[in-house]
Amino acid sequence: MTTTATRPGGARARASITARTLRTDRWWLAPLITVIGLSAWVIYATVRVFMHKWFFVEDYHYLTPFYSPCLTDRCGPAAEFGSFLPSWWIIPEAALTLPFLLLFRLTCYYYRKAYYRSFWLSPPACAVPDGHKTYTGETRFPLIFQNAHRYAFYAAAIISVINTWDAIKAFHSPEGFGFGLGNLILIGNVVMLWAYTLSCHSCRHIAGGRLKHFSKHPVRYRFWTFVSKLNVRHMQLAWITLGTLALTDFYIMAVSAGWFGDLRFIN
Repeated sequence: MTTTATRPGGARARASITARTLRTDRWWLAPLITVIGLSAWVIYATVRVFMHKWFFVEDYHYLTPFYSPCLTDRCGPAAEFGSFLPSWWIIPEAALTLPFLLLFRLTCYYYRKAYYRSFWLSPPACAVPDGHKTYTGETRFPLIFQNAHRYAFYAAAIISVINTWDAIKAFHSPEGFGFGLGNLILIGNVVMLWAYTLSCHSCRHIAGGRLKHFSKHPVRYRFWTFVSKLNVRHMQLAWITLGTLALTDFYIMAVSAGWFGDLRFIN
């Protein structure tokens, strides 16, 4: 509803708008979908991380990324890097890497936008008022730690190397070289994880930031160009990798639990 006041002298004053927003489209739908999607993934991942079972298929060396690297004495043959962590239920098998992956996702530029708008309503959409009376940006605790994103990127890159090794290791079956549907899923997940990691804004800045003359740094310029192409797909890759991680974990869980067997093409 709008009302119009008249100034002294007959001039019309600016209209007073009492409506919260003049948008008539379903602007609330995108934040709602984001809340549902992220909440569902977090619930699934949390349950799986603390199940402490069905994470490894020994015959084909399939290891779910939620448990890589596996470091507790529950890991058995999945412990590529030793099993020096205690097997308390509250300690995940991948306790040394999961916090860094969580930090990388939480501080990601796209995910910040996603959960700021959806969970915090800050703001929920363009031309819709902020859900909070005050706004301090990312200058105070705890949001000032968003500046740690670059360092989380370094950790995520190392973890992507470990995931790549897991995917390569899975080609070795008891009879030698082996290849099955699980291998395709693991490789597809690793490719998407690398694409998402390299599409990071911090990676783009590391590749080409602070350079005054690209012509003097042709290798960095080519890498920056490649990363820039991925960067425009950062949002899509952020969601795709949530899907590939869940799919990879569910498939390995199902095969490990004996719900169905792996579709083998070779050995």
